[in-house]
Amino acid sequence: MDLQTILAEVESWPIEDRLRLVERIWEGLGDRGDEPGLTEAQRAEIDRRLADDDASPDDVVTWEEVKSEALRRAGR
Repeated sequence: MDLQTILAEVESWPIEDRLRLVERIWEGLGDRGDEPGLTEAQRAEIDRRLADDDASPDDVVTWEEVKSEALRRAGR
């Protein structure tokens, strides 16, 4: 079976099954040590965020605030 045929079949699956497939594939890559490395842009963003945290360690959001905002956005 060729890749296009497989993709067409997978696209017909329910979203939950497709997400499970993606998770299994991703986990399998990590098990073999095939995880992709960070791009320069990703590495720069992580460095920027770490520097920001170091500069303002007290500038935080509590879990309660995060949860409340997430629930608000989800309409609950």
